[in-house]
Amino acid sequence: MANSGGPHLATFGAGCFWGVQRYFKKQFGNALINIKVGYSGGTASNALTNYEAVCTGKTGHAEAIQIEYDPSKTDYDSLVTYFFRIHDPTTKNRQGNDNGSQYRSVVFYHSEGQKGITESVMEKVKIHFKNPIVTEIVPATTFILAEDYHQDYLDKNPGGYCNHKLYW
Repeated sequence: MANSGGPHLATFGAGCFWGVQRYFKKQFGNALINIKVGYSGGTASNALTNYEAVCTGKTGHAEAIQIEYDPSKTDYDSLVTYFFRIHDPTTKNRQGNDNGSQYRSVVFYHSEGQKGITESVMEKVKIHFKNPIVTEIVPATTFILAEDYHQDYLDKNPGGYCNHKLYW
């Protein structure tokens, strides 16, 4: 879990962040204190990181969601398991029609405990996929909040693009 005394955080990249945010909100509801979309895992500074820059692939960032959750209502294991259910973790730098390193499958862990849970869950869920899982498991870095128009995008635009689905 997250560091004691602080918020319990989970950060995932699973393709276009619009769909990832929508799926987690629907599944976990009030167990989520906050869920935002943004960019993580890159090398460019905050001032140079925006949607257009991330889409070039030059910043190294992934589109990601950051969840603050209530551990009395859900746990990290459940969040990670769901992460693997809603995208194809066997495709490198691609989800559906979206191509590029910003769409990679990645878990940004906030503690060694989260890293261990992620590795354990990944081992369990691999039976659901024909091809090997290529999800990156890396330490969490600075999470840069995406532009306002990306936040809750599919709530504001219900017919908007989403390639996520439940795989099992």
